[in-house]
Amino acid sequence: MTIRRHTILAAALAAGTALAGTAARAEDPIKIGFLSTFSGPGGQLGQELLDGFTLALDKTGNTLGGRAVEVIQGDDQAKPDVGRQVADKMIERDKVQILTGVNFSNVMLAVAKPALDAGAFVVSVNAGPSQYAGAQCNPHFFVGSFQNDTSPEAMGLEATKRGIKKMYLMAPNYPAGKDFLAGFKRTYKGEVVGEVYTAFGQLDYAAEIAQVRATAPEGVFFFYPGGMGINFVKQYDQAGLKKTTPLFGPSFSLDQTVLPAMGDAAVGAFAATHWAEDADDAASKAFREAFEAKYHRLPSPNAAQAYDTVMMLDAALKTVSGKIEDAAAFQKALETVKFDSLRGHFRFNTNHYPVQDFWLAEVVKDAQGRPLMAKRTLIVADHPDSYVAKCKMK
Repeated sequence: MTIRRHTILAAALAAGTALAGTAARAEDPIKIGFLSTFSGPGGQLGQELLDGFTLALDKTGNTLGGRAVEVIQGDDQAKPDVGRQVADKMIERDKVQILTGVNFSNVMLAVAKPALDAGAFVVSVNAGPSQYAGAQCNPHFFVGSFQNDTSPEAMGLEATKRGIKKMYLMAPNYPAGKDFLAGFKRTYKGEVVGEVYTAFGQLDYAAEIAQVRATAPEGVFFFYPGGMGINFVKQYDQAGLKKTTPLFGPSFSLDQTVLPAMGDAAVGAFAATHWAEDADDAASKAFREAFEAKYHRLPSPNAAQAYDTVMMLDAALKTVSGKIEDAAAFQKALETVKFDSLRGHFRFNTNHYPVQDFWLAEVVKDAQGRPLMAKRTLIVADHPDSYVAKCKMK
């Protein structure tokens, strides 16, 4: 387990002229625990989220709501038990006020309750498990990214519109994998001819790909983040199936965290996404240019939603003058927050999950020969998740 602490200081405070009590409060940074996956096959996912988060803090002058922040970074290793141990230290020892950064839903389900019980806010930059969208919704739990089912729901709509009559579904056997396939099945009107849950972290898909060939579907919908996705797409292409049976997925299986390693194997695949790296609005262009300048690579939707989450927190905290200690006021500020989102249409539903647009994207090569998701057509606008009716916010 690794925890790294780096204090991000604001501009010099006018402590000499302020009242002693006010100066003491203003000098105390907002403590943020950034718990994510920084090692193993999913390590690039946590780094991508942190890079987007850090880039946004650069833009805000390393403050939120005009107040300095202290970011305490921890590696969950994509293991719920490790995540729980690191989160407990962040909460008990470091007294973090916001827990964020979590990439995998199984880790989120292990760490959210103890953090919430301790009085912290959990603000997700990625994981969007169905449990907290519905019956387990919590006043201090917010998701700045998506609910797991929503992108697959959009792709189910797209596959139906395309007249694809037989689909084969594949995902890892963990909470997000189940959410993603449930979302696709909810909106897809054709026949599901196969539904396979592979071991979390599995990297060899020869047996599953042979079964796809034998079943002969018209398309495959898959959800494999990180190293799992890289191996699956390359093996699928090597088996020659891409020519006959196109791949459909959420952006998280076909974005810049994996596309450079997939290379030509991913070209021609389709994704449903809430943001694409070729987005041509002014805010997205500025974000992409700043990200490339700082990190020398294209950003993914993961980086974009982490960036958006910081801008959202900054806007909300400005309305309460940085006083995150006033939990009721901060909660209300988040619920009604207005900010210039890279995604354009973004608002929180009553369960604190986003309502947003989803687009069809195709993996192509840009002028420099780099694979990227190119936005094509709008699939569905202002799309809410399917669990909000079960949420009885206290």
